[in-house]
Amino acid sequence: MRAVQISTRGLSQITRRVSPAGFLMTAITIALGFYLLYPVLLLLIYTFNVAPEVFFGPPQWGLDNWRAVVQQPHIIGSLWNSLRVWGMTVGISLPVAVVIAWVLARTRIPFSHGLEFMFWISFMLPSIATTIGWITLMDPSIGVLNLILARLPFVDEGPFDIFSVAGIVWVNLMGNGIAVKVMLLTPAFRNMDASLEEAAKVSGASNLITMVRVTLPLMIAPITLVFALQLLRIFQSFETELLLGSPIGFFVYSTLIFSLIDREPPLYGQATVLASLTLVIIAVIIPIQRWILTRRMYTTISSGFRPGLVSLGSWAHLVTGSIWALLFFLTLAPIASLVMGSFMVRAGYFNLNRVFTTEHWETVLTDPVFASSLLTTIALGTIAAFLSPLLFSVLAYILVRTKWKGRIVLDWVIWSSGAIPGILSGLGLLLLFLGTPGFSVIFGTIWALVLVVIIQGNTTGTNIMKATFVQIGQDMEDAARIAGAGWVRTYFIIWIPLLMKTLVLLATLNFAHAAGSTGSIILLASRETLPLSILALEYRLSGANQEAASIVAIVLMIITVVLASAIRAFGLRSGVRHT
Repeated sequence: MRAVQISTRGLSQITRRVSPAGFLMTAITIALGFYLLYPVLLLLIYTFNVAPEVFFGPPQWGLDNWRAVVQQPHIIGSLWNSLRVWGMTVGISLPVAVVIAWVLARTRIPFSHGLEFMFWISFMLPSIATTIGWITLMDPSIGVLNLILARLPFVDEGPFDIFSVAGIVWVNLMGNGIAVKVMLLTPAFRNMDASLEEAAKVSGASNLITMVRVTLPLMIAPITLVFALQLLRIFQSFETELLLGSPIGFFVYSTLIFSLIDREPPLYGQATVLASLTLVIIAVIIPIQRWILTRRMYTTISSGFRPGLVSLGSWAHLVTGSIWALLFFLTLAPIASLVMGSFMVRAGYFNLNRVFTTEHWETVLTDPVFASSLLTTIALGTIAAFLSPLLFSVLAYILVRTKWKGRIVLDWVIWSSGAIPGILSGLGLLLLFLGTPGFSVIFGTIWALVLVVIIQGNTTGTNIMKATFVQIGQDMEDAARIAGAGWVRTYFIIWIPLLMKTLVLLATLNFAHAAGSTGSIILLASRETLPLSILALEYRLSGANQEAASIVAIVLMIITVVLASAIRAFGLRSGVRHT
């Protein structure tokens, strides 16, 4: 009897020691770790498999893949090229985006919400569509702009060459280099209490000094997060560098990985070795990011929060005109080029006997695969748009608002998942689905694609939500709890209105990502679940009807814009409003 009492006492102590929060944190970490990091572990294991055919036959273990990567001199060159493109893109886009986000969120200018949505539209344009559009405009031989400028006096030939490092940087900037940063930073600037800026104004500071001395220091957390997320994205950018860099022998990290896979026989082992090296960058980013978020207080919304806008006076129209001019290059120029190219017999060739035709549209719209791809894209994007923001907001709440043990491990799991390029993440999940009992049933279904796109957006989405939670004071949640509201009620009454702008942003981001995703899902999609993005890629790579890729991209863009308009209209009627 005494032994039974001792056992019962010990069990009760263990039960008290392991709280429900501990169980929940452990379950979340294990579940995310399995889906996010286990595929990475499979890839790392395959770096040591030197068998000629890694998917068939017994494995052969060794270090030959690592030796081969170290001995290739162009590995260092591709790394340097990636850093060059990333450095020039971020060096230009981040300051420009910070200024634009401040103007849209903190000042009174005409059509501010319309201008903000135009940056959303720029982001929604698929990368492959934007790149094709700028090729049509700036091809050194047949580019429309070059042909027009060559007709001017004292101009022998067009000055633009899109197939260059400068061309790659330009397309990255015009694609989503500027737009995505404006989208991420504008909600953060909008959530800043106007009283902080008014205090600076009372002391005699101008708008510029207030922005530099008050606004930017308070915005260091979201700005740093955007910077860190951009560092991850440079290793996942693919379409632009492939289409513009390959003709001139310019390889970045992602295109070099693809070249190792897209050959006979594929060098999967060496490709996974290259991908695993990006984890070193994550090991540097995470401590810096956590130090910045925890070293000081960045609360900009509290129970006394009061929104307000700054007047630019006579500068308002000039600033507005400059933003409209930038948006012309971000949206209208590539869209017009795409539309024109889709109606041409051969995009960019004006010297043919018959220049324009509708045959390409007839080919695409009568393709039986097109209707199926259209439905798949709508379903995939809609599911991702609704599920992702809710999941990311809960994860961000746990990381920022709770004191649960294991938060650092969970944060590392989330950040580490963003290190693997999309095509290798898809390869790891393919190994997971085919090699793990019970998972093969979802292979080739739309749910496998949903899982992939949510995983791919996990790092960005969770950290965007973290930046928003960091800005919001604890006193409002405490007041709700004192009034007797539980966590669920507090979430819907307090958090949803405050987070609505960011939730709408994430819904749009995830729909655009899901609709335009290629590398991460190309190994997992079947003919029954083929989205428009992969269909466009197939048209482009087939060589038989490359103009059809522009048509599919246009349809994809229309779908994204229509859905984003509906989500945005709902979001503008909800949450904290600025007047």
